[in-house]
Amino acid sequence: MRTRTNLLTLALCIVGVAVAFADDANMGTWKLDEAKSTLASGEVKNSTVVYEAAGDSVKVTVEGIDKDGKPTHNEWTGKFDGKDYPVAGDPNTDARSYKKIDERTLALTVKKDGKIVTTGRIAVSEDGKSRTVTTRGTDSTGKKVKSTAVYDKQ
Repeated sequence: MRTRTNLLTLALCIVGVAVAFADDANMGTWKLDEAKSTLASGEVKNSTVVYEAAGDSVKVTVEGIDKDGKPTHNEWTGKFDGKDYPVAGDPNTDARSYKKIDERTLALTVKKDGKIVTTGRIAVSEDGKSRTVTTRGTDSTGKKVKSTAVYDKQ
């Protein structure tokens, strides 16, 4: 009887986490719409971004192309709580934090060696079919850069 109760409790917890993430407008696969975007020259172009549940956290996987045309890949797993979580696979950053502003908006902070290199805002459209990522930061040469990337949900 106790085993059955524990299994039922575990199943309900799993369903609860799945339902919570299913309602999040950011979850899913997003493809860059270059025609609608204004990207800083010489910066990495993130062509595909995937947000998916990873237990009670979110995993963000980014595929792109660097300034030399070489493929890039990085991953971040954490919560939308404004705390820094490590980034794997990006030589220019080592920590990233997301903070939920409202149901469709996230604030983003990217760091390298404890120093903020990029800040931004991610806003999902009301219909949930697109999102706009606006970032400001400093590139590897110390130059200030600003980008607006528009993504379509797949």
